[in-house]
Amino acid sequence: MKYVMYSHRYAYPILQTDREFFDLWNEITEVLEVITEDDIINHFNFRKNNGIGKDKSISKTINNLLKDKFIERGWFIESAIFQSPDYTGDTWRLDFAKENISIEVGFNHSSVIAWNLLKPVLASELNHVQKAIQTKIGVIISVTDSMKKAGGFDNAISTYEKYIEYLKPLSNQLSVPLLIIGIEAPETFFVKQEKVSGKYIGTIIRKEDYNF
Repeated sequence: MKYVMYSHRYAYPILQTDREFFDLWNEITEVLEVITEDDIINHFNFRKNNGIGKDKSISKTINNLLKDKFIERGWFIESAIFQSPDYTGDTWRLDFAKENISIEVGFNHSSVIAWNLLKPVLASELNHVQKAIQTKIGVIISVTDSMKKAGGFDNAISTYEKYIEYLKPLSNQLSVPLLIIGIEAPETFFVKQEKVSGKYIGTIIRKEDYNF
């Protein structure tokens, strides 16, 4: 997949040059770049043809592919931020974490943009609640506006561009380096939706087969 990046508090130069983060940063870029457009098409169609899910977008497909690739590289999934049983569930978990880096995949509703940005901060800062994990840099993986349209994502989802908008008003709260990654629209296909029994169902259309 192709992607763009935006660096908050020098996250990108730190990840690229500091030996403490260099290997993990290579793993993140490797995960993003090893997933091909054919992988996305095949996984989406497998879900659809085998009755696993009638998705209207490629959101679950990309989530699943990212999860598989990060697990292969030894990343922990759904890592709790705090040890206390009072802070459990998805609200207090990181999507992926390994050593000094925490990752959130932000394909959800735009109303949780601020919280997705704050979770890596909670995981990185000292806190009065006992920590289950301690990281130093946060990475947010989202989609660009063009991918939202091409991939059939819901109009209300958070996007790369929206995450960047939130950085300035939250700059004092976002006290640790954060890297915002936006997955770009595919070059070879798009998702076409049709309404079936009151529900929108997506179909992947290869551009080479589509008569514009």
